[in-house]
Amino acid sequence: MATSLEQYEPHLMLQPHKIVGIDLEYNNEPDATQKPALVQLSVGKTQPVLLFQLSVAERCTIFDNFLADPRYTFAGFSIGGDKTRLEHVNLEVANFLDIQKEWRVPEATKELDSLADVAGMLIDDYYNNMKKKITDEEHRRWATLPLTIRHIEYVAKDAYKAYEIWNRITLTQDRFRRAKLEKEEPPKKRAGSSWGDATW
Repeated sequence: MATSLEQYEPHLMLQPHKIVGIDLEYNNEPDATQKPALVQLSVGKTQPVLLFQLSVAERCTIFDNFLADPRYTFAGFSIGGDKTRLEHVNLEVANFLDIQKEWRVPEATKELDSLADVAGMLIDDYYNNMKKKITDEEHRRWATLPLTIRHIEYVAKDAYKAYEIWNRITLTQDRFRRAKLEKEEPPKKRAGSSWGDATW
């Protein structure tokens, strides 16, 4: 885990928006005491996804400090429950952004769109097809070892898609801002356009 975060930091320093995709899976305790069993992080296609199983691993200051680093934007979906459960283990995520509240699917018919809804529109159908393979029984196993390959693929895809969706939205917003600025700039005066401007 520490090695992965060390790899993330120089990569993030080169990125203009320093986005970290984040997702959590929980243990089977009642809602009032439920804790995060697994935290997934992704910083892009060229870096490995970090899966940190909080339920069985020792807490690490490096991990806590990374989540609390104000330089990064942690992008997730429906983060209200995540925040509450992180509080149960005294963890806080800085700049925790809820994609569902920041960006809406055009002509949405639901109050909030799920990760699958947005991924289906922005990324690809393979993601949604793969999500259907995890059963309710498998969902109850996040706090146990070992996780299956299907569990690992499922959560890694979630973290990466959170990163990829917010990265695409941010890049699109940047392009719109640049286009607007270019449109608003007054035309530059051409030099030497009249006899009086000539240089001898």
